[in-house]
Amino acid sequence: MRSMTRYIDEDLRGAEFRECDLTGARLIGVVVQDAVIDGLVTNLVVNGVEVTEYVEAELDRRHPVRVLIRSDDPADLREAARRLHAGWAATIDRIRRAPGIERRGVNDEWSAAQTLRHLVFVHDSWFRRCCLGSTELFTPMGIGPAVEPYREAHGLDLSLDPALDEIVSVRAAQAAELEAWLDEVTAVRLAAPAPVPADDVWPPYARGRSVRQCLRTVLNETFEHHGFCVRDLDLIEAEDAEQGGRR
Repeated sequence: MRSMTRYIDEDLRGAEFRECDLTGARLIGVVVQDAVIDGLVTNLVVNGVEVTEYVEAELDRRHPVRVLIRSDDPADLREAARRLHAGWAATIDRIRRAPGIERRGVNDEWSAAQTLRHLVFVHDSWFRRCCLGSTELFTPMGIGPAVEPYREAHGLDLSLDPALDEIVSVRAAQAAELEAWLDEVTAVRLAAPAPVPADDVWPPYARGRSVRQCLRTVLNETFEHHGFCVRDLDLIEAEDAEQGGRR
């Protein structure tokens, strides 16, 4: 334990840990009230109780599509994609009822427009490249990782600022492409090694995974980012309502 960074009698109220690796962290004798943890959490022990299974079970209860996403059955995966796209369609309708809200962000998170652009990139990288073996350039409007040399490479153009309709049109075409593929894919094809091209294009760490694992990334990203988007739309609308009540 001597190699660990130790914080003793520190006041960390309101601290934010973003994109940090806290694996193996130990919080002893701490006061944790009104805290929020959002990320990849496994084997989390709180006061001697491993709580991850409870959290995962509750998330499955609230969002049954998570169970479908984890399935190896092509029919379940088709249904998962259908539900995810339907959920996004409803949220896009909500966004259209409040023009301009798609470009507003909170707490340093992506706006709804940026989130949709990231999903454009997810489809191009994790589906087209990893599931189909495509070497085509990414859709320019996509938003990928912040790290170099992938930040603005393989066709990405960060100078673009597309309108909502343009982004939604691209996402609709991608959704149709994915669903058409899922209509034909077999369990054998899903279990096969992912045909990731042998070049230095994102995601480099996908090599060695199965097609099923890469598809799961696509579906998980679609699900998780929808949750983030709805969460932030709720916050923006609540803030606007509060400010409106003060006038």
